Amino acid sequence: MTSTEQLTGERADLLQTLRRHRGFLLQTVDGLTDEQAATRSTASELSLGGLVKHVAGVEHRWMLFAVGGAEAMQREEIDWVGQFRMAPGETLTGLVERFQEVADQTDALIATLDLDSAHPLPQAPWFEPGASWTVRRVLLHLIAETSQHAGHADILRESIDGAKTMG
Repeated sequence: MTSTEQLTGERADLLQTLRRHRGFLLQTVDGLTDEQAATRSTASELSLGGLVKHVAGVEHRWMLFAVGGAEAMQREEIDWVGQFRMAPGETLTGLVERFQEVADQTDALIATLDLDSAHPLPQAPWFEPGASWTVRRVLLHLIAETSQHAGHADILRESIDGAKTMG
């Protein structure tokens, strides 16, 4: 297996960009208590711990898709409401550890998967019927998803204690 540190070109760019946006999200939750991480600080259902949980789950499911297609992705049920919240007994430390496990698995796959390999998307109202995504497209989607939620997290964190990731 190729070390992710030895990647060059497109793979290195994709991995570096994904890691950067993961880092923004993790920086946003750094130093929080479990209570703060579970706080809904805006009108939305989002909490910082819930965002870490959601992004890890999304990345995990999309990498299942990248390897095995829609069938592999759909084997795991999604808690559409609970994925954005910290459940009783969950800790920020545990959610961050899971996030990092998923990230490590994805990083290893980026080093080995054929970026041009494609699978038909699962049937869903938000996907074009009959469309397929390449592994490259999945990685671009993960970068966008992680970046978007890092921005959400920054707003939530500022609402909790005034801290800003980029300010």
